[in-house]
Parts: sequence; structure tokens; C-alpha cells
Amino acid sequence: MLYLSSLLQKNPTYKYAVDRLFAALSSAGVEYQLIDGTRDIWMRDFMPVQIRDGSFVSFRYEPSYLGNAPELQTSFKNDLSTQFSFPIIYSDINLDGGNVVFSPSKEKAIISDRILTENPNDTQAEHIEALEQQLKAQVILIPSLKNDMTGHADGMVRFVDENTVIGNRVLAKNGLEQRIRSVLQGHGIHVIDFPYFSSPNNSAIGCYLNFLETERHIFLPIFGSEMDGEAVSMAKEIFSKTIVPVNINEIAKAGGVLNCISWETK
Repeated sequence: MLYLSSLLQKNPTYKYAVDRLFAALSSAGVEYQLIDGTRDIWMRDFMPVQIRDGSFVSFRYEPSYLGNAPELQTSFKNDLSTQFSFPIIYSDINLDGGNVVFSPSKEKAIISDRILTENPNDTQAEHIEALEQQLKAQVILIPSLKNDMTGHADGMVRFVDENTVIGNRVLAKNGLEQRIRSVLQGHGIHVIDFPYFSSPNNSAIGCYLNFLETERHIFLPIFGSEMDGEAVSMAKEIFSKTIVPVNINEIAKAGGVLNCISWETK
């Protein structure tokens, strides 16, 4: 089941993006449910993470970028847990769900080093050990852009298979994308350049790889850019699933795209 926040429908700014998304989901036969009680629309970040054995881990959601806006910090345990019946393990680690990118088998998890600044009392080795125990997966830390508000891994890489990811196209020899590529290659993971362009003011417009993946479909964000066609064509070449382009610019301007606003259980 796919879940989205009911706040999407309550904000008139998002209306056209939401209409296009709901139409795309319905056309593809994907069932979805709107959840009440969230404090913002970024479901991926505050909902529990489902791990390899099917169980769920709920991390502490107290991101520093919301330090001045506690009213936007959804607590799954306090605000939403009564709507779900599955068993949950609660973790003391401060970690956004959008900063966890699993491989298809969920045996590997890519997380950005933003977790180190969000949990300053432990060493990197201690973080990795604790995360690997809780996620039951090999944890690979990649660098994050320091001036990026969230530093989430799901805006930088997504898995194609166990040993292949797509990553934002390398724009500079010693830039972030190249450093991420070097780390992943050191772990035996091949990186495919995927179309990307940056936008100002923490907008997520241009981040094509923040798609919504379901069992049979990939809902790929497009932005009305001349790069849209290339992104769609590459996605069709790389993935065996049906590619469904969806323009949600009105939401992307707020800082997130399709993976950010969705959460699913299997």
C-alpha cells in the first residue's frame, strides 16, 4: 500500500501537482491512501523504515533544519502510530527516512554523512555499527552537500540492482557527485550518471532520481525542462519497470519530489 499525507490536498499551492499525481497513480492502477495527523507532507522522513525481514524501525525525527519549527516535526509514535497495527522498534538515532536508500534486497543501505552532525555524541564507527544492527544491512556512508538543507541520500543516489546505482550527473571534477561516486566505487558499486540540474532556494526541481518506485512502475518527476526527454529515455533504458512521467513542480519548489512525499509498506 502507498501512503501520502492528506495535507497535500489541503494546500491550494499543490493542487495541480496533486491532481496530476493522483491521475497518474489511478491510471497505473496503484492504490494509495491519504493519512491524517501529519505535520507536513514529507512522509518519507518521519515514517518508519521497513527492513529486510519485514519489520519496521522508527527513528527519532528531530532534524536540525526544523530546529526553529518544532510544529513541523511529526512524531510517528505520538501522532500516527495508532493508525497502524504492525510492530515497531523505536530507535534513539536521529535520522530522516529520506536519508536511507536501500538496495532491492535491503541488504545494503546508503546514508549520507549528515547523520554524523545530527547525532554528534557518537563516532562514525559507532554510528555505522548501530545502524547496521537496527537496519540489518551493510551501511555505506556518502558525503553530503554541506549547504543543502536536508542532505538526504535519496536526492543523490538510487539503486538499480544490488551493485548498481544511478547518481546525479557529475558536474565538476572534484565536486560532490564525483566524491560520492568514488566512495561507492570503493564498495564495488557501479554508478550511472543520471540527468540532473540544480535550482536555487532549496528547490528540488531538477532532481529526477527522486522518483516513486512501486512494484511495476517508476513515477519519474519531470519539470518542464528540455532535459525531461533525456531523463525519461534513460529511465526506460535502465529500468525494466513502466516509466510514468509526472510533473509536480508546485511541490518540488518546496524542496522535495516524489520519493519524499510517499511511503509504502510491502
